[in-house]
Amino acid sequence: MSADLRIHFTASQKPEARQALETMTRKYGQAGLDKADVVVALGGDGWMLDTLRERFQDRLPVYGMHRGTIGFLMNDFAEDGLPERLNNATRAVIHPLEMTATGADGKITTKLAINEVSLLRQTSQTAHLTINVDGRERMNGLFADGVLVATPAGSTAYNLSAHGPILPIGANLLALTPISPFRPRRWRGALLRHDARVEIDVQDPERRPVAATADTQEVRNVARVAIREDRTKPMTMLFDEGHALDERILREQFSLE
Repeated sequence: MSADLRIHFTASQKPEARQALETMTRKYGQAGLDKADVVVALGGDGWMLDTLRERFQDRLPVYGMHRGTIGFLMNDFAEDGLPERLNNATRAVIHPLEMTATGADGKITTKLAINEVSLLRQTSQTAHLTINVDGRERMNGLFADGVLVATPAGSTAYNLSAHGPILPIGANLLALTPISPFRPRRWRGALLRHDARVEIDVQDPERRPVAATADTQEVRNVARVAIREDRTKPMTMLFDEGHALDERILREQFSLE
């Protein structure tokens, strides 16, 4: 990047994000996406994920500035010095998960997830799931609220709340984590190679309906979900010096909050 960076700003609907959008475009201009060198996302982590999903085609790097609720994936907001921050930023390349969900009606839906793919029960009935990894059945009787597969970038989100492991960026691993398991009670999940293919079958989907979600994109009443990493769609996130994503993830492992 250079001093004459062409920046495209995007913002969530939160009032502080919209105000920041007005301030920053007035100060630095607003390049069209077809001419931009970088996208600056103003908002919270949810907006950052939305912005990253729009980069599958143009592959522009994304620099987030915190003007929302949760900002783990964002840099601190400041009006001044943005070009210098962008030029000195550390890059983190991440890869999405591809979710292929087959509904109880046979309809197939494909979505991409940056953080995780999760399966959750839709009613009071516990989900009954069978887990296959690389074509081999690994668990035939998981009774739980659900299960998720998380990327390293998403391992500190829902996965961590479900007591899954934190994965360093670049670890080439995926976390397979149960959500409130009832049986087997002591199973806490597994670490899988990044290129593992996970297939989850829903047993008795009519009596025990399950929804599958790729980040925030939900498909209800699924019978089978296949999950794999998609290395054909790399995304680049930018972080201020000393606050790179791998450093944040490392700090999170020592956090007692």
